[in-house]
Amino acid sequence: MRLNLNEILEVPGGKLSFRCELDEERLTMPSVAGFSEPPYAEGEVKNSAGALTLTGVIHADMTRVCDRCLCEYGQQLELPVEAKLSATLEDEDDADIYPIAGDGSIDLSDILESSFVLDFDVKSLCKEDCAGLCEHCGANLNEGRCSCKPQTDPRLAVLGQLLDIE
Repeated sequence: MRLNLNEILEVPGGKLSFRCELDEERLTMPSVAGFSEPPYAEGEVKNSAGALTLTGVIHADMTRVCDRCLCEYGQQLELPVEAKLSATLEDEDDADIYPIAGDGSIDLSDILESSFVLDFDVKSLCKEDCAGLCEHCGANLNEGRCSCKPQTDPRLAVLGQLLDIE
């Protein structure tokens, strides 16, 4: 979605509100199984003495996959977003400043989707104390113990023979 900033570019203190849906396909990651409803963002662009700042929140109601037990769980995410906008880039390598196009508009989708991906939790856990899966039989250890016999370290097997432990 393109947002036309011409009405606030030359107006110190000017504000322009926005609300837009984000493309689910561009936000898909291995730990995201799907979205319950389309993710969206809302916020405003404010001109503070010639410096334009975008502030807002990305809302996403999604189904995620736990990295330890592979179970799906629901998560509601409200991710704050802040970005600096500039019509003239003095340092083109500065990734923290987003350029305003020659026609006075910006592409909100690029800014918001980049913020979502960069600020997204790397580790996906259904709960903090998720026990994961048994490395031998694959049973979900959150549902109880599996029937696997505890394995001893093969390097210590000789010590077990000395103690008559099997």
